[in-house]
Parts: sequence; structure tokens; C-alpha cells
Amino acid sequence: SSSSSNSMISELKFLVPWGHIAAKAWGSPQGRPVLCLHGWLDNANTFNRLIPLLPKDCYYMAVDFGGHGLSSHRPPGFPYHFMDYVGDVRRVVEALKWNRFTLMGHSLGGTVAGMFSCIFPDMVDKLILVESYGFFPAPKEYESLLKAKRKLFEGLLSFEAKEYSNKVRSPEEALQRLLKANPHLTEESGKILLQRGTTEVPGGKALTIVWSITEI
Repeated sequence: SSSSSNSMISELKFLVPWGHIAAKAWGSPQGRPVLCLHGWLDNANTFNRLIPLLPKDCYYMAVDFGGHGLSSHRPPGFPYHFMDYVGDVRRVVEALKWNRFTLMGHSLGGTVAGMFSCIFPDMVDKLILVESYGFFPAPKEYESLLKAKRKLFEGLLSFEAKEYSNKVRSPEEALQRLLKANPHLTEESGKILLQRGTTEVPGGKALTIVWSITEI
């Protein structure tokens, strides 16, 4: 029933290159999508008391940002930056196949929601900010910056969607692949780079020396 739809709670995990992003959802997946972003040092449970008071026809998804709640921590030595959280959001909505949705953010989450809305305005139908300012300054003047950020995130998603594995190539094939990827290199320069950019691995034939080179 509509009166109890928000009592339907589920836990989810979305795979990312460094582990997973955890999330908590209220309501039916057929409801209007609302993505909820928590504040600094909080987690998805920050919305536990609020969600039951909100309209029942929505599907509320609260994520744990990387390093918060039940989400994986980033590797040691990697800082947690606002823009990385924007990337967390983009990965989650890509996994959910949400093309347009409402963003609700509290404090830090509001700042991230505002940044996401500026970078991907076509994806956000409503923006709800709680104790947060949330926006890049003068978005129109920063269109080139926002376009670059869009391109960066879309490129990362495209790269991560591919099955990744080291390619095994002969030395000549590795050299030609490198020269194709960077046409400014000379053949001599390419060979110098490959001395440290490849690892010798056992080949399938006794007299064949093969090398592994990361796909560029």
C-alpha cells in the first residue's frame, strides 16, 4: 500500500574499480527516483528519520560515499576530494540506468549534488539542498570547465566498462601500438620507453620473446 511503501528497505552494492559503493533504498523501484547524498563523516543512515516523512510515491536511494558507511575506502594515500564524490554519484546512476532523477543532498552531500547538477544538468530534474550552498560559482562563465569535467567522467565510465586485461604482444607489436597511441614519439624514443613500460612474460613458442604492455 502507499502508506507502507517507504517501509520497504533494501541494501545495495555497486562495483567500482577500488571495491564497491554501498547504498540503502526505501520504497518501490518503480517510484520516482530520488538520490540522497549524506554530509561530511555521515552515511546513508542520516536519512533514516527523514525518508518516512517524505512522499510515498518515490524511490529513495541513499549512497555511502567512498570511505563512509559500508562503502569501500579508497587506497591509502589517495585523498577524498569533492570531485571524486561526484564521480561516485555518476557511477551509481550509470549502474542504476537512471537518465533523469531528483538529487537531495545534506551539507557536503548538497555541495556534491550542486556540482553534479552543474556538470550533468540534463540528468537532474530537481535539486534539494539541506544546509548547503551546493553550486559552482557563475556556472555559465565556467562552461568550458564543466564540459571538461563531463568529458572526464564519461571517459572514465567508458574505460571502466571495458574488460580490462594486459595485452601480450611481441616487442615489435608493442612498439607499433605505442607509436600509434603517441605519434609524436620517434621509433628510438618508443624503444627507450618500452624498456620500462613492458614486462617480459613466457611466450607460447620456445623461440618467441613476447612482452606485456598495458592497453593504451
